[in-house]
Amino acid sequence: VRANCVLPGLINTPMIQQPLKYAYGSGGAEEMIRRRNEVVPMGKMGDCWDVAYASLFLASEEAKYITGAMLVVDGGLTCKCS
Repeated sequence: VRANCVLPGLINTPMIQQPLKYAYGSGGAEEMIRRRNEVVPMGKMGDCWDVAYASLFLASEEAKYITGAMLVVDGGLTCKCS
């Protein structure tokens, strides 16, 4: 039995954009994305495909000897904070 988990950061999806569209003033979601892109070491927010590909890898035969892993998918933001 393998047990792994994917830990996504703030991912650019409609579920993020819609609730925050007024939180950044007149810039809305675009301003939120711009600010987030500035702080992420990879230079941009992730999208749903970034999380999907990480999950697909962990579910694949290539990861058959990986268990107990916590795979952070946040563009390096966690590393930047420590």
